[in-house]
Amino acid sequence: MALAIIVLWLNFLLFFVVPASVWGVDKKHFLTTKENLKMVWKGKKVGLALGGGGARGLAHIGALEVFEEESIPIDILVGTSIGALVGAAYASGINPKDLKKTVSEYLNSSEFQSSALKAIEQTYIREKITITQKIQGYFKDRLFLIQAFFRPGIFPYSEMQKLIDYFLPDIDIKETKIPFRSVATDLVSGQQITFSEGSLRQAVLASCSVPGAIEPLKEGEKLLSDGGIICLVPASVARREGADMVIAVSVDRDIYSEEDFNTAVSVYQRANEIMSHKLEIYELQEADIVITPTVGNLHWSEFSQADSLIYEGEKATIEKLDLIRQFLYGPKWWSNIKQFFGQSS
Repeated sequence: MALAIIVLWLNFLLFFVVPASVWGVDKKHFLTTKENLKMVWKGKKVGLALGGGGARGLAHIGALEVFEEESIPIDILVGTSIGALVGAAYASGINPKDLKKTVSEYLNSSEFQSSALKAIEQTYIREKITITQKIQGYFKDRLFLIQAFFRPGIFPYSEMQKLIDYFLPDIDIKETKIPFRSVATDLVSGQQITFSEGSLRQAVLASCSVPGAIEPLKEGEKLLSDGGIICLVPASVARREGADMVIAVSVDRDIYSEEDFNTAVSVYQRANEIMSHKLEIYELQEADIVITPTVGNLHWSEFSQADSLIYEGEKATIEKLDLIRQFLYGPKWWSNIKQFFGQSS
């Protein structure tokens, strides 16, 4: 600690006392390098909690891209559902630009076009597809309904496994470059399960098993399903894992709805949405900063909206940059930095 203070004061003297022409280094570049920003932050841990929301969670990629470009340090990364998938990819060393490229390649691949995920998406965007596709969708709907009565999930978890294997390396969670945790729900005990070791792919698969759509994952006595059932945005897990500052990214749908609830199913689904929203508000109390990309009411399966979702993640994160820096370096310190360097964010 004493050494860090000495180094900090030396940097202060160099950059605030000695003229820039003497040392010939761009001041802005110096103060935005990760090592020096971390030093100003005095070693406290920053936790990032990425929430669930299916395709809407692609906005997490945009958020991560801004964190990387602005050298915002991440010391612990926790994810639920799609947040676990994106978070695991980043924690294992895949940078956001490469992740965007991989997403684009996957969505345009024959594997995705013939997948269960694509089939689900088409049932929710009827107004955008052809007559032939609508007819196909009609029969798929009825097939899905029949399967729902005789299986724990409309699709086997192997469907989700293919997607996860496409994006993630086959490593142990302990091997990630950034400490990572994946959150799932045990349907047997009703308890939250936090993975801190074992197969990275299996931990993410458990967290991504959307109730009703993807069958739960059997692991010993546990029956694991989507972490979003009880922990949609795992801010409390990031805090429990030692984060001094928690940034949460929430990609849930807008709670307000103008739909007509004139069937038992629609009323039941709406009741679940409201309960989930209230749980999320409770969970987000553990976060210091909450980033909420504008994802509207997109269904969790609408992966075709990837580009706009990633953009919304970038936009929402940029809007919170000033607040993040205030938390990191203190309002007074950050205000002095902005004044000295003429920065506005």
